[in-house]
Amino acid sequence: MSHPHYRFSRLLVGLGIATASWVAQAQAVDVAAAEKLLTDSKCTKCHSVDKQKDGPSYKKTAAKYKGKADGETKLVTHLTTSPMVEIDGVKEEHSKVKSSDEAAVKNLARYILSR
Repeated sequence: MSHPHYRFSRLLVGLGIATASWVAQAQAVDVAAAEKLLTDSKCTKCHSVDKQKDGPSYKKTAAKYKGKADGETKLVTHLTTSPMVEIDGVKEEHSKVKSSDEAAVKNLARYILSR
């Protein structure tokens, strides 16, 4: 018969593994859906994965938010609120993504942050 502390430790390890697996799945990116939303919203007119256009590349945006706990939240806010941005010295309103589906917008933010 095993010691009660040993069984409890095994239970905690099992729960930890299960939780880590769930978190990884929850953070998974649906690349096809994100890329479709980028196209539908015409984001690629001003942004690309790795090249500077009128707006920063997704890689540059990902680097800006890397390691910041609120990075996804800030990016979702940027994508959904039409903030003022400056392009070549001219201020203009950033376009909103063409989706009111919060899960789709969060998926897009995770896509950008994963680049």
